[in-house]
Amino acid sequence: MGIDALRAMATPLADFRIMPFGAEALDARLASGGLRAGALHEATALTCSLVDDAAATLFFAGIAVREARLASAPVLWVSCRNDLYAPGLEQAGLASADVIHAQPRDDAALLAVVEDAVRDGTPAAVVAEASKVSMVATRRLQFAAAEADMPVLLLRRHRGRDRDPLCEPSAAWTRWRIASAPSERLGVAGVGRPRWLVELARQRGGEGFSLIVEGCDATGRLAVPAVPGHRTAETAGSVRRAAA
Repeated sequence: MGIDALRAMATPLADFRIMPFGAEALDARLASGGLRAGALHEATALTCSLVDDAAATLFFAGIAVREARLASAPVLWVSCRNDLYAPGLEQAGLASADVIHAQPRDDAALLAVVEDAVRDGTPAAVVAEASKVSMVATRRLQFAAAEADMPVLLLRRHRGRDRDPLCEPSAAWTRWRIASAPSERLGVAGVGRPRWLVELARQRGGEGFSLIVEGCDATGRLAVPAVPGHRTAETAGSVRRAAA
């Protein structure tokens, strides 16, 4: 009996709703074939650069917009900052009319707003931006998300150039690091579809991985480049080395 068969016997089938990315190469690496819908998921930019920060933001925006369209409900975006860039979110399919923006005074108030919104059940998904979140707070958010069957997407902001936000413990179902990657060269002058390095640092019931993907389209969907091969692997490696 192979290792995969033994793992399948040891791991019970998921009894919760799944949000697939719709990209087989990505979903196949997730323990349940996609993200658990009623769960806390965390992401951070691989570096402090603005391009990596934008990639991490749009990564979660794509997940949120797919849930919003499925549930025909708005997305709640909670941030203590006032720099949410609406045209950028629209690139991932998240129109301004579909976003409720809340701006609490600090991270403590932010977590209270998120928890209240999840328990209220109005939004299809909640995206929150925070710098410091305790283990106890993540447990509360995970419990609330599971109870409401609603994704809570927590963007962990960098508090220092040399401090990885994911070094702090968390009860999140998945934890991601996102970075920009070089776009595909075009045959003519122009700008290609953006590419990201998505690195799953931790997932429950599965292993971590890293993968180059094409950034969200107008429907919030990711895609895996059509020509993987050794060049893609080299690109991922160069991005990681440059960011280290």
